[in-house]
Amino acid sequence: MDFNGSDTVPGPRTEDQLPHTAQAAVKIVIAGGFGVGKTTMVGSVSEIRPLTTEETMTQAGIGVDDNFGSPTKTATTVAMDFGRIRITDQLVLYLFGTPGQERFWFLWNGLFEGALGAVVLVDTRRLEVSFDVMGRLEERGVPFVVAVNTFPDAPRYPLPDLRAALDLAEDIPIVECDVRRRASSRDVLLTLMRFLHALAQSGALT
Repeated sequence: MDFNGSDTVPGPRTEDQLPHTAQAAVKIVIAGGFGVGKTTMVGSVSEIRPLTTEETMTQAGIGVDDNFGSPTKTATTVAMDFGRIRITDQLVLYLFGTPGQERFWFLWNGLFEGALGAVVLVDTRRLEVSFDVMGRLEERGVPFVVAVNTFPDAPRYPLPDLRAALDLAEDIPIVECDVRRRASSRDVLLTLMRFLHALAQSGALT
């Protein structure tokens, strides 16, 4: 019984219901190190109220959690973020944001399971944390694109220089974005979908 005295269980909000035109759903992972903007990206682009598992950072994390570049950040994702966006009336993407703190990385394998592709968010102040993220995706055989989140105080580099610094293959797309902006986050996802389509056309995506 709900709080109104009714025996019925309330269903999802109208705006959260899956469109009746949807014919295909794809799981996409938003991955990256701590504080690169994964939760922000899922929240900015999701057409439903995103599910987050953020917890307040405490003194116990000092010396364990690295918040370099995000000194004012007071919360961290401990399991995942979840959102949904329609790319077309027929195609729906389910978005799963990974936890960024290294002590929660054991959850990544479960989140990567069944994913068609991934977005690796990068902060130019901490490029080194991206290597393990990309390495894990490569080990799992999950195709990915790289999105450089343009923080106001982060250095800007030409994309060819970033490609070289990240040791990215020429065929892997790399784009700049501002994950606070819905249109920018959506463009990243469209880049990923075009990349996956190209892989499928070439027979590289099975």
